[in-house]
Amino acid sequence: MNKKYGQLINTFLIIVGGGMLIYSITGEERNKYLQIIGLVVIMFGLYRASNFWVENKEDEEDPTDQENS
Repeated sequence: MNKKYGQLINTFLIIVGGGMLIYSITGEERNKYLQIIGLVVIMFGLYRASNFWVENKEDEEDPTDQENS
């Protein structure tokens, strides 16, 4: 997957999950299922984002740092 779109999808999942949680908490009637789904979407987005960052951290390392050590 393209790096640009991967980060965009992760951010979108986190924002959608947060929006679902905020909507379900501030509403008159608290929908437990919407809160659970919102939390799961946030956690899935964070999981994908952390894996994405770990994979790209290796790409961003400067090879000249290893030569100078």
